[in-house]
Amino acid sequence: MVDSSLQVLTSMITPAVLISGAGTLLMSTSTRVGRATDRVRQLTARFKVLVSEQGRTEPLAREEKQMIMRQLPRLARRSQLLTRAMTAMYVAVALLVLTSIMIGAASLAKLNFGLAPILLAILGSGSLAFAALTLSYEMRLSARTTKEEMQFLVGLGQHYAGMYAEEKVP
Repeated sequence: MVDSSLQVLTSMITPAVLISGAGTLLMSTSTRVGRATDRVRQLTARFKVLVSEQGRTEPLAREEKQMIMRQLPRLARRSQLLTRAMTAMYVAVALLVLTSIMIGAASLAKLNFGLAPILLAILGSGSLAFAALTLSYEMRLSARTTKEEMQFLVGLGQHYAGMYAEEKVP
């Protein structure tokens, strides 16, 4: 009896480990959603400045507006990917919790659910894998956007460096 109880508990712990991993991913993904949202707000505020009369006189204002217009669709795509990943993680958690419940219930009530717990575990693990792959794609999109912004800042720095070099010439 003790051996079978231990075996049931061991079987129930396996999905719990995956649930813990999904929880960690959910927390970090939630943070990423907040960062993407904040970035949209920052770019929107900056764009409003750039289209104002004063903003139009800023060095490279046109190029910066173009960069912002290229970044906004990427940020929208990132938000979609993050939402999709979070949904997949919540589905994974639900399926893995159901797996544990079925394993425990089968043992307590002497029920035979057949392959159902195994199928739920596979679906839950698959959903978690889908979420991880989606996050990987989102991260690459984020890195591409950051690279573009860094290139713009290098150009802006070169512009200002050129201005200062001209001032030193007598």
